[in-house]
Amino acid sequence: MKVYEIIPGVIAWVTLLGLVFLSWKLPQVVVIFILLYDLYWLLKLFYLFLHLRFAFSKMRKNLRIDFLKKLEEENLDWKKVYHLVIVPMYREPYEVVYESISSLSKSNYPKDKILVLLACEERGGDQDKETAGRIEENFKPVFGGFCKTFHPAGLPGEMPGKGSNEAWAIKHALPELVDKRSIPYEDVLVSVFDSDTRTAPDYFGILTYSFLKAPHPLRSSYQPIPLFTNNLKDTKFFARLVGFSSSFWHLMQSSRPEQLVTFSSHSLPLRALSDVGFWETDLVSEDARIFFQCLNHYNGDWRTVPLLYPVYMDAVSGKNFFEAMKNLYKQQRRWAWGAENFVYLARDLKKNSGVPKKVKRFWLWTQLDGFYSWSTSSFIIFLFGVLPNVLGNEHFKSSLLSYNLPRMTGIILNLSTIGIIVSAVLSIILMAPRIEGFKKRYYFYYLLEWALMPIVFIIFGAIPALDAQTRLMIGGKARLGYWRTPKKA
Repeated sequence: MKVYEIIPGVIAWVTLLGLVFLSWKLPQVVVIFILLYDLYWLLKLFYLFLHLRFAFSKMRKNLRIDFLKKLEEENLDWKKVYHLVIVPMYREPYEVVYESISSLSKSNYPKDKILVLLACEERGGDQDKETAGRIEENFKPVFGGFCKTFHPAGLPGEMPGKGSNEAWAIKHALPELVDKRSIPYEDVLVSVFDSDTRTAPDYFGILTYSFLKAPHPLRSSYQPIPLFTNNLKDTKFFARLVGFSSSFWHLMQSSRPEQLVTFSSHSLPLRALSDVGFWETDLVSEDARIFFQCLNHYNGDWRTVPLLYPVYMDAVSGKNFFEAMKNLYKQQRRWAWGAENFVYLARDLKKNSGVPKKVKRFWLWTQLDGFYSWSTSSFIIFLFGVLPNVLGNEHFKSSLLSYNLPRMTGIILNLSTIGIIVSAVLSIILMAPRIEGFKKRYYFYYLLEWALMPIVFIIFGAIPALDAQTRLMIGGKARLGYWRTPKKA
């Protein structure tokens, strides 16, 4: 229903325009609101960084564990578990896809239990056919199964994009990869990886371990930590900062599994994927939607298990600084288009009487609050603190409240820099073992870049989120289609 598409954008715009108007008419009210809001976010920041510290430590610990050995030591029936890995691609450089598939071939998990599906687009033409052919020639003998598909263009009811490609590919590849081998769907975990996703050797070990140890293995998705560190040497500083902040956000969310929704590269049981009819084919944010499809289909009995283990991905790049910034903005706007899932929850989940009301309320609120904060909080924290002193009347400007406003907000923001410093140090720890040939002074420059985070939060956070919610609110030609982040070899 159209009303649900309007809600996120209307709430965001009413908040922002309301604060501008009240800064003119009732500046005292805005001052109190901003101080309380800044204090709330300061407390929330320290709360989130406790989660970040825990998740970061756990991830580093997991990277040192031999999970195949752990599976054997605990006598888990792991050898029955197969991994079907879907890699969608559309006009990707051969080198990018090669490195990703190569990382799968270096897995410690038995290769005969790994099935690879290279999901190409017919629209990719000769370039994709050549790339797929070379990948197949190099890697088909390595894995237990290898299949490539070419998704036809212009199918009825489809939006060109990752979801429609994945759905078409798996439906046509299952007979060859799974059915003819008589593998039970309950024993197959489907992992969807972007074309630039690279895995560590123990990735399928921890995924299998988490699956077999989960309280509800067939009613769970499995989410790794995306680290955007593959191409740090080739990215611009804004893209690096956004990549690190995104990674840290997912680390924090992984220590709060009750709120965790699947994102980008993730896994789920083939049985569940088949039960819900695979991915929807007419939307942009298929990665989160498949979580909510399962939640709806199983009447609320669905959750995400955090792996607290990384997959390595590319940060946004471009031919030059301005193209990289343009691509970064478009990527963030596409991610923010995930607000369309609030519409799904309000429309479809709400109608399902089998889903407990508390589950409906939880996810409706969590999604709405998340996208609302995304589009408004940076404006309020970093910009709107000056509005009462700019727009307020002379009586207010001569008041003690006006005099103390910048000092009080300054104290709160200075305290919040502790979080930025912690993030900067963690970013160096994350990148250090993955960059060869870098001089020590480069890491010092990277630390200094974190001083630009307030600008990054506004330009590549709040603005694209507000853009996406406004387009969702307007509808029609303003709606976003799927935009593929360009990859650079």
